[in-house]
Amino acid sequence: MAQSVGIKDVARAAGVSVGTVSNVINRPEAVADETRSRVQSAIDRLGYVRSESARQLRAGSSRIMGLLVLDMGNPFFVDVARGAERAARAAGIGVMVCNSAQNPKEEAEYLSLFAEQRVRGVLLTPTDVSGANITAFRRHGIPFVLVDRVAERVDGCSVSVDDVAGGGLAARHLLDGGHTSIAYVSGPPELNQVRDRRTGVLNALAEAGLAPDTLRELPTERLDVAAGRDAGARLLGLADRPTAVFCANDLLALGVLQALYAAGVRVPDDMAIVGYDDIEFAAAAAVPLTSVRQPAVTLGAMAAELLLAETAERPAVPHEHRQVVLQPELVVRRSTLGSR
Repeated sequence: MAQSVGIKDVARAAGVSVGTVSNVINRPEAVADETRSRVQSAIDRLGYVRSESARQLRAGSSRIMGLLVLDMGNPFFVDVARGAERAARAAGIGVMVCNSAQNPKEEAEYLSLFAEQRVRGVLLTPTDVSGANITAFRRHGIPFVLVDRVAERVDGCSVSVDDVAGGGLAARHLLDGGHTSIAYVSGPPELNQVRDRRTGVLNALAEAGLAPDTLRELPTERLDVAAGRDAGARLLGLADRPTAVFCANDLLALGVLQALYAAGVRVPDDMAIVGYDDIEFAAAAAVPLTSVRQPAVTLGAMAAELLLAETAERPAVPHEHRQVVLQPELVVRRSTLGSR
């Protein structure tokens, strides 16, 4: 087994001190061009890679932040990760992406892993509704920012989207199209996002003078295409079938669309569909989906920037916790156009 190359090996090969090699790695502007070039040549030739764990022990801070999301199979969270990585890389920080799969036990295990690795901080979309996992993680003193969730305490940062407003956008669009019989494929009811989008729909129905029980709700255990197909089958089995359906995310909407298409139900002529997130697949569906767009990349980038500000070693100004709420946008496509 080959021995790893150390900083002393680089210093010997370049004919300089260990301190000079350290300066080239950490403070290259402090080293003369010729010396820096010679040291860099030795680094490249020997294949030296510095030990991050050793650097972290000396400096007391990590160059890695954790990102824990609900479902990396959902393109929405892929975009969130892209935004977070972009902001982190600009600051010289790497991102360790993990997937809780909407499982509180896996969430707890990943948070423990982050604590063991002493990451710089964590971007977290929590799945444990009890809050026990976050309470346990707080004991480690590692900063974290909630993503796609509003922080309930003022001693923490969060970046979220106004899902009540988003649900209202979807419902008002359907109401404006003449639909008064609307179904909501809602996803797991314990998720704040699912509840907030439902609240937005109910607010819009109330504004239109419709009773809350006019909304037909079809909960699902997950927020994926398979759950959408199952919900679509239940929707087709309703005796008094609604003329429109709003889905808590685009994956559910795509599953509903598949179920309706297989049953010969025309979209939007027989039933209009609105999704949520505006993932890339929404526009590429057999019937392009109207969807409520969330600024996912911006969401991830802003969360990372808040975490970087909180963990800055020499901040220009004292850090203040912020709860940033972004606004959604309705994107209208064929799945609702000309449906009434």
